[in-house]
Amino acid sequence: MDSQTSQSSQPSHSPHPPHTFQVDLRGLVDLLSHHLYSSPKVYLRELLQNAVDAITARRAEEPGAPARVRLHADSSAGGAALRIEDTGVGLTESDVHDLLATIGRSSKRADGIQEVRSDFLGQFGIGLLACFVVAERIRVVSRSARTPDAAPVEWTASDDGSYTVRTLPRAARPEPGTTVHLVARAGAAEWLSPERVRILARHFGSLLPYDVRVGDETVTDLPAPWDRPYPSPAARRVALARHCHELFGFTPLDSIGLDVPLAGIRGVAYVLPSAVSPAQRATHRVHLKGMLLTERAEQLLPDWAFFVRCVLDTDSLRPTASRESLYEDETLAAVREALGERIRSWLTGLAAGDPERLAAFLAVHHLGVKSLARHDREMLRTMLPWLPFETTDGRLSLEEFAQRHPVVHFTRTVEEYRQVAPIASAQGVGVINGGYTYDSELVEALPSVRPGTVVAELDADTVTAHLDAVDPSEELALAGFLAAARARLDPVGCDIVLRAFHPLSVPALHLDDRAARHEQARAEAEEQADDLWAGILGSLRGSAPRARLVLNHLNPLVRRISSLGDPELIGTATESLYGQALLMSQRPLRPADSALLNRAFIGLLEWATHGEDGHR
Repeated sequence: MDSQTSQSSQPSHSPHPPHTFQVDLRGLVDLLSHHLYSSPKVYLRELLQNAVDAITARRAEEPGAPARVRLHADSSAGGAALRIEDTGVGLTESDVHDLLATIGRSSKRADGIQEVRSDFLGQFGIGLLACFVVAERIRVVSRSARTPDAAPVEWTASDDGSYTVRTLPRAARPEPGTTVHLVARAGAAEWLSPERVRILARHFGSLLPYDVRVGDETVTDLPAPWDRPYPSPAARRVALARHCHELFGFTPLDSIGLDVPLAGIRGVAYVLPSAVSPAQRATHRVHLKGMLLTERAEQLLPDWAFFVRCVLDTDSLRPTASRESLYEDETLAAVREALGERIRSWLTGLAAGDPERLAAFLAVHHLGVKSLARHDREMLRTMLPWLPFETTDGRLSLEEFAQRHPVVHFTRTVEEYRQVAPIASAQGVGVINGGYTYDSELVEALPSVRPGTVVAELDADTVTAHLDAVDPSEELALAGFLAAARARLDPVGCDIVLRAFHPLSVPALHLDDRAARHEQARAEAEEQADDLWAGILGSLRGSAPRARLVLNHLNPLVRRISSLGDPELIGTATESLYGQALLMSQRPLRPADSALLNRAFIGLLEWATHGEDGHR
């Protein structure tokens, strides 16, 4: 807040004069280094940025003006120092007082520069202040290109907040432009060493549009790899793969051009060679008008595109105050949608013209495409012949599975699929495992892109209905056995059903569904609750289906057990069949189930040893 604003807001009768804020520069530098910037290395980006902005401003008025930035690092004198020179627009003495010595004021707001503001990299005017993160003293010598007769001016500032300004002889700066001198603060000499300056200059400025050099070494490397001409598509893929390995450390499965002229974007997306979790936040490398803004842009692509890493240059996106990430606004949302469309077009292009590359991609990243297809019906329709699903017929696409089966049955969990898959397959019932991420959603969406397809969730009743019923007279003859078996499993909430099914090697099948599991959980909670909650939970008891143990009447072991006359032995054998069926379904065991298994095992051992003793 300035003093004029303070005065205008004061009541006219107030006897107290307005006050201005006092800034502790050392405290502000500490704030910048520990909270705004991720690393001291950003000082060099700020220096490069100021130099490039100054050249851009001069060229707006003098299109043929020189465009050079030179960095000279020196550690030979014991203390480290850095000098950076540019041929930019320069400053007059009034500019120095007005711009360099006013924290928060941006040189981009100066008269005559406003019309080219969109060509500047910086937007926040923090500028040279960031250099105090590594330097204890900053000296700026500048000569204005707008006022050729003006003498060069020198601005020298210390990190205690003091500064001096003086004019210099013309020989001190013969040509327009600016030179910044830094002297390292204690403990920061490494950041101004020649090797570190060279690395940082290439890191931040490799795509800058002007002639930038550290000593005699060129920093810029233009055109960007994605803009260079190549003799063939294959040569382009090889060159971009090399670029990806140098930049990200992996060789990509493929590269996707990200040319979006309306959004001012040029770049490339590299497809990861191995699967990653959808929950893992992808980070991308973003340049703003050639200057590296961030290597950790997270919100650049839609969430489903977690299988690519991007590097691009843009002139339309807004940086945050630290200029190390992107500002979330409507422009970024539009860019995100445009880049997602480019990746989507690449996928449909592979489906139409390069099925081998598509198959190689889906073998690794089918999860990302499934995530996209959940919300994009056209993508689902395009990928129907390609996306793999686990089914009772093997790994098939939805299209191929739907062609084989008039009803597309699916389960919502992996456990349910494991329960029924062997039996359903033997009975000719096709089932898709919908327990994996996104799969059940895609199966349910199938009729919307393939009209006439019938989709049904497979439950215990459906499976039981597909199993052959036993002759009523045979089942009546086994009434005593079934009654004893049902009595033994009633405490664990499981019914007994007798059916005939294949394969013969399966003696029993444990079936339940979510409703049955909910009822089991309610009953267990009721047993452990106090009287009040037991009453409430008891009132929720309805006609929810119970789990069932389907005994295979065709299995020889079941036939022998059903012919036993000892009710206690029938109970022990039934518990053993129940436990074996539970283990085969790979479901987590409840405490009651574990106790039953232990009891059945001990009971069988006692029966076996008792029989042996009796034989002796």
